[in-house]
Amino acid sequence: MHREYQRSFSPTLGRDMETLVFGYAGAPVIVFPTSSGRFFDYENYGMVAALGSHLANGWIQLFCVDSVDSESWYCTAAPPAERIFRHIQYDQYVATELVPAIARRNHNRFLITTGCSFGAFHSVNFALRHPDLVRRCVGLSGLYDMRSYMDGYYDESFYFNNPVDFTGDLRDRSLIRELQRQDIIIVTGQEDELRGSNEHLSANLWKAGVGNALRVWDGFAHDWPYWHKMIRLYIGGHD
Repeated sequence: MHREYQRSFSPTLGRDMETLVFGYAGAPVIVFPTSSGRFFDYENYGMVAALGSHLANGWIQLFCVDSVDSESWYCTAAPPAERIFRHIQYDQYVATELVPAIARRNHNRFLITTGCSFGAFHSVNFALRHPDLVRRCVGLSGLYDMRSYMDGYYDESFYFNNPVDFTGDLRDRSLIRELQRQDIIIVTGQEDELRGSNEHLSANLWKAGVGNALRVWDGFAHDWPYWHKMIRLYIGGHD
């Protein structure tokens, strides 16, 4: 299996960012790590191995990106406004630096985003904010209402990065048409405490006429062994 380590300075974030690339061809997949996770977690927890046949057959190419969660959502030492500002910088890094870099090496324009747990939030939030860039998103066991990270703080920047809020008032017809072209896959567990925000997000999208696939698995289903099975089932390609 092709495996490549990349490190480059991000002007947007003002720091180096690291990425692991797996595979040689196919639809590019941006993989966001779990809470305050690292670019190597997807490999270390067996997710890359679970997608071995997809990678070997050239159906997908993984780009496992680093996070700045410890500088944004999880940085309790910073005021909430600074946390969301740092998250927005991360969003812009992915949109204006990482995505173009991927496009230069992989000419397949069917960009997919995915992640588990907190990575699912990043995957889905980024896809909904940038439907012109992302064709499919797969959120596994995600949280889509981020109020608990804001200490009661609320402003417009947070609103547009809190999926259950901004999808609850979708009126821009051009945006809705772009979202309707996406494959939006939201997966959660029957007993997962985050299930409610998954159902809320799915209902908001359907209300706006944006189709999506909400899949509720038996049990808690919020752990790596479940995610191994989920990603093989929902990422696409053949198996």
